Amino acid sequence: MCQLGRERSKRPPSLSSEGLCLCSVYRTISQFASSNRRKMGFFALGINHTTASVALRERVAFVPERLALALQEACGQCHLSDLVILSTCNRTELYALTDQPAALTAWLANSRGLALTELTPHVYAHADEAALTHLMRVASGLDSMMLGEPQILGQVKNALQLSRDAGSVTPALTRLFEQAFNAAKKVRTETAVGSQAVSMGFAVVQLARQVFSHLPDTTALLVAAGEMNTLVGRHLAEQGVGRILICNRSPERAQHLAQELSARVAVEVIPFDQLATVLSRADIVSSCTGSLHSVIHITEVKAALKKRRYQPMLMVDLAVPRDIDENIGQLDDVYLYTVDDLQKVIEGNLAQRRQAALEAEVMVSQLALQVVVQERTRQVGPSIAQYRQHAEQLRQQELDKAKQALLQGQSADDVLERLSQILTAKLVHAPSQMIREAVTHESPDVLPFVLKSLGVDDTPS
Repeated sequence: MCQLGRERSKRPPSLSSEGLCLCSVYRTISQFASSNRRKMGFFALGINHTTASVALRERVAFVPERLALALQEACGQCHLSDLVILSTCNRTELYALTDQPAALTAWLANSRGLALTELTPHVYAHADEAALTHLMRVASGLDSMMLGEPQILGQVKNALQLSRDAGSVTPALTRLFEQAFNAAKKVRTETAVGSQAVSMGFAVVQLARQVFSHLPDTTALLVAAGEMNTLVGRHLAEQGVGRILICNRSPERAQHLAQELSARVAVEVIPFDQLATVLSRADIVSSCTGSLHSVIHITEVKAALKKRRYQPMLMVDLAVPRDIDENIGQLDDVYLYTVDDLQKVIEGNLAQRRQAALEAEVMVSQLALQVVVQERTRQVGPSIAQYRQHAEQLRQQELDKAKQALLQGQSADDVLERLSQILTAKLVHAPSQMIREAVTHESPDVLPFVLKSLGVDDTPS
């Protein structure tokens, strides 16, 4: 099976005859002309914010610490050598070179403790060119909840690196991802799809402004100091929040973020085991830990509200799986939002960039097609080189014979005439065989392509 991005596993056939040599070219041309019948084996499958709820996405999500083991298990059970798992707050996706995508879907369901019937209705799957286009759209931010979000490209790159570290990718799949990265760079450089993009951090600030009339009087608590909360902290600091508390399992990472923000706002670093006790000081809570279980519980929030004399709290859960007990949203003085809730904040910004998004979509489609053509050209390259080598051998053989005839005193005109006749006959023999084979054995769409490739304008009557 010929596969997009897969290295050729066999050497070209020997140069025993021009017919055999050109046959490999013909087979590749036939595949190229009948691409709708080809199975190239590159698949992208998964769920995202458009197909599944937060409740399902958090059950399917992978934490970074266990991703290497998951990659090894999937590759072993599904007999894969190429697999990348992308798991973010909005999506879990698997990219693989495989002949059995259904087995990969079954593994995903089983590894997450789900029945296949629970997962399948929410799974999208793309193959070959469509999979490559999807990967490019994801890397460019065109498939994100926040159109043009800047963080997703880094997340895709990290996913590829984790797969490299786990030994689950070969140069074949790496090459496709690098093409997607190039496409994302081109989209962001040449279109306005990422300009003034609303980030999660911006959305949190917008919500905070709706709940609190004067941000300088508020205190924000960042639970975790990863990429997402770093963005939240930057936006809050820029908008003049009074104080920021950072609670993170790694004190070093918390200190690094605190150092960055301290130029704009007063910052405190809180040990993670003191999270429950510091909740009462927080007007705004943004949590994104990557934990498998909730880190903020309803009993703790009830106690915090009592200490606050029931002053309102804005809590934003940016994590999948969720960090904040969903029952907390039932408390009267708590405004709890998840990543899906932030979509309403984001939609207002989306309208301004729809035209840029259309331009980006066209660009991605063109870039994906270019990659497909490049891959097919790469695949046919050895066969073309083989045919050229054989033609050169024929030319050299007949030229040597002609030179020998001239040395023997034969007429130059006769020698040249014979040379041209023999070369023409030998060089057109294999293409003639190829035309006959196209008529006899292949589908009707191949013959016109072969004839055009050989410079014949009309099919024979």
